[in-house]
Parts: sequence; C-alpha cells; structure tokens
Amino acid sequence: MSVSKSFLGILISLFLGAVFLFAGSFNSILIDGLPLFVLCGMVGFVLHWLIFVPSFIFSTEHYFDLTGSISYVATVILACLLTPELHARDIIISIMVLIWAIRLGSFLFTRVKRDGQDRRFEVMKHRFVWFLMTWTLGGLWVLVTLCAALAAITSSNKLDLGVLGILGIVLWCLGFVIEVIADHQKTQFRKVPENKDRFISNGLWSWSQHPNYFGEILLWLGVAFIAFPVLSGIQMLTLISPVFVYFLLTKVSGIPLLDRLANNKWGDDADYQKYIRSTSKLVLLPPK
Repeated sequence: MSVSKSFLGILISLFLGAVFLFAGSFNSILIDGLPLFVLCGMVGFVLHWLIFVPSFIFSTEHYFDLTGSISYVATVILACLLTPELHARDIIISIMVLIWAIRLGSFLFTRVKRDGQDRRFEVMKHRFVWFLMTWTLGGLWVLVTLCAALAAITSSNKLDLGVLGILGIVLWCLGFVIEVIADHQKTQFRKVPENKDRFISNGLWSWSQHPNYFGEILLWLGVAFIAFPVLSGIQMLTLISPVFVYFLLTKVSGIPLLDRLANNKWGDDADYQKYIRSTSKLVLLPPK
C-alpha cells in the first residue's frame, strides 16, 4: 500500500473515531466536565499507538491482537471504576466483554506464537506508515466494536434489564459458545499432523465455513440488545457495533482474506470445491 493511501487511512480512522466519540458522549456521565465515554473510548487508540512503537522497531505483529484484547479489558475496567453507581446492566455487559476479550486475546496470542507469524502482516510490518495505519485501525476497531457496550455502561440513564436485556444475554451466550466450540474444533484439527495441509469440514465447520465468525457477530448483537434501552438521541449511532463487526468480518479482513488464502491453497481440490458449494458461508445451516 502506498504512503499516501496509508496516511489517508489514518486520517479516516481518526475522523471516524471522533464521530463515534461524539455520538457516545451524548447523555454520558461527566467526570470533571468531560464525558466518561470519551475518556474511556480513547484508551484503545492510546494503547495501540504505544505498543506500535516497539512492534515496528522489532518488526513483529505478535502483540497486535493481544493489544486489542488488553484495550477492551482496560476500557471496561476504567469505565466501571469511574462510573459512580453500577447497575445490573452495566455489570452484565462488563463481564461479557471481559470474558470475551480475555478468552479471544489469549487464544489469538497463543496461536500466533505457535505459528510464528500472522501472514496478514508479512509485508506491512516493515513499512512505517502502513503499519501505523493498521495499529490506528486497531484502536478504531476497539472503539466501534465496543461503542454500544461502553455507551450503556457510561450512560446517565439507568433502567431495569427488561425483556430486551434477557434476549441479549441469550444471544451473547449462544454466540460465545459457538465461537469457543468452533475455535476449539479447529485447534484440535490442526494438532493432527495429517491435517497440516487439509481444510476442516467437521463439527460446526460442516454447518458453516466460518462458524467462529458467526458466533462473534451473534454475541455482539446480543450486547447491542442489552445496551439499546438506555441509549437515546445520537447515542443510537453506537448501535452500529454489531453491523461494524459483521462488515469487518464478511467484507474486509475476515472471510475475504481467509477465502482468498484457502482458494490459493485448495482451489484445485475437488473435495474443497464440493465443501464450499454445499456449506453455508456464515450462518450455521445443515449441509446441502
């Protein structure tokens, strides 16, 4: 990627970050006159920029996903510590984010250490502006993914959990279980030496080509359901969170990248072609 495009990517990321910080600050609890949402929402950017420096110096991507998970944890903990009175909704959302972030962060960090590299970063980690843009996007990823949850925690509007809250909890639990099972099945599959150059098509992976992503989208949709009742006005823009997760995973860095790599590796494999024709791309559905 050219330097000019990378700079443009950084500017767009900062602009979008400012938009969501502004939207989430509506009806936010104030700390010394500043919206708590803004104070917490900046954490992801700051941590990503701090860890970017040694990562570029040593040309390593090993701490990118881990930095994202730490950003989620730090943001939620800060919000909880600075919120004068935590209600049930706040506590439930916080626990959900912490469980998800710690589980996924440790899983991704262990995987990249085991594999030795993340192929997404093979070229960019040697190019300063491109690599900086990616880490800036990491900060934006944390903010936008978390914005509905953070807006609810920091909102001055506190209500009982209600039916939507219960529905959100069910969706989150279902999505989390699907994601964990799918990741576990793939990890166990990769441990078998004979499977080193094979694609997984058993378990949840026989019902979806990307069941872990389906679980991810579902759990963030659940968080949005829980957050919705206490949001108002322009705060509603933060409900873009699950839409953003869906767009990111299905149109940007998730499915398109993995499908391209898989096609390069198994595109001429008749079994693989049969698998992708008979298996749902994302949603869990019985194979055809």
